[in-house]
Amino acid sequence: MDKNFKSGFAAVLGRPNVGKSTLINALTGQKVAIVSSKPQTTRSNMLAIDNGAGYQIIYTDTPGVHRPRTKLGEFMNESALKAAGDVDCALLVIEAGRGVYDVEKELISGLAAKGIPIILVINKVDLVKKEDILPQISEFSGIADFAAVVPLSARRREVEALRGEILALLPEGPMYYPDDIAADRSLRDMCAEIIREKLLRLLDKEVPHGTAVEIEKMEEGDELTRIGAVIYCEKSSHKPIIIGKGGETIKRIGARAREDIEALLETKVYLELWVKVRDDWRNKPTALRELGYSEK
Repeated sequence: MDKNFKSGFAAVLGRPNVGKSTLINALTGQKVAIVSSKPQTTRSNMLAIDNGAGYQIIYTDTPGVHRPRTKLGEFMNESALKAAGDVDCALLVIEAGRGVYDVEKELISGLAAKGIPIILVINKVDLVKKEDILPQISEFSGIADFAAVVPLSARRREVEALRGEILALLPEGPMYYPDDIAADRSLRDMCAEIIREKLLRLLDKEVPHGTAVEIEKMEEGDELTRIGAVIYCEKSSHKPIIIGKGGETIKRIGARAREDIEALLETKVYLELWVKVRDDWRNKPTALRELGYSEK
């Protein structure tokens, strides 16, 4: 190992829908986190690995910190805050042109108390005027002494300046993961997340937030992988919405999910989807544990 090799951990934190997962995908150069325009897309922490010449950066993609209304929401907040416990630096992602929120102040205070360097990442700069960003920088700089402030557009993959600031904060260290690993999740988990992403994209209002996906079977072959997945919803009235008239909606969800899963697995995929009702599962500890949304 080159003695100048840099490696370390960076927590990616912020409110819902500020573009954390899009940023993770841009930094790693591949899709390892699901992306949706709806808030609270990410539900649990995931490690994403950015390998490059002379470095390895391990990012923790966290759920958006918010005021929770369900047991699932409480778990998401706890997961995000725990991710900041033992890292070399933290990326606080905010949306360009917005003021400071109380949850952001709490995050900054907690990170500063632990002595963790914070990089303020102002995302979505392509959606506002440049003159709207300067007052925002001034407002946030009055709260904390940031290691760096980086305006960017994650959607446009403008992340080289940010990567440079991260590397400046990392120590010399070992390669923690093989360089052919992009995330710490199993293929089953990633397939389930891909299906949930399509639910978020194709369904409206509260319906997709009340869904969870469980892979019941996954039979891998050289040329064809067979996957059976259950989509759980929390209300009986949501089931026909997910299925759609004549099964049209569930077919669209399956077709779009299958396309991404085939790209992930590099093989043809036969995907079967079922929809089941699990009343108010987001508020039931047993259901949360079974679906992977609580501490093991």
